Amino acid sequence: MSYLESSGPQTFSQLAELYVAGLFAEQGWRVYFPHRDEGFDFLAMKGEGGQSLIRPVQVKGRYPTEAKLDSRAIGFTGELTKTHPEMVLAIVYFEVSDIPVVRHVAFMPQSMFRSHKRGIRCLPAKFQQGKVIPRGDHSKFFDHKGLLRVAEPNWKDTTLDGPAQQITEED
Repeated sequence: MSYLESSGPQTFSQLAELYVAGLFAEQGWRVYFPHRDEGFDFLAMKGEGGQSLIRPVQVKGRYPTEAKLDSRAIGFTGELTKTHPEMVLAIVYFEVSDIPVVRHVAFMPQSMFRSHKRGIRCLPAKFQQGKVIPRGDHSKFFDHKGLLRVAEPNWKDTTLDGPAQQITEED
């Protein structure tokens, strides 16, 4: 029995939230957790006075199972209870293991969300032979360089090609 089967997805979700909060804290962000999780998992703030950056953060964990090791696109598809133009959707990718091991974190701006019949879709990675790999040019949103990008003033407009364009077509 794997760790996921014995612990359940809730354990992975909590681990993912704390892991991402720790990454933000390491980069000098102040992290604030709400008394109740009613949308965003935490707020991250950097800077002082009028130059402060505030990023609401929603964390989602993705974990391959033994039965499904390959997928052309993986990330998040579903409803978000809250959105904000400056938000970060942090997608934590675990690897198949006896214990939870974080392989990558994608830090995605709202400009990379696509409309979907179940809410939104954001699929920056793929699973190939059980390993997480950023899809195409999405690597700029992953791990350390992705978190550094969150601090850029034009974060909300970041796309694969440059400034964001509102995209509403259904994938």
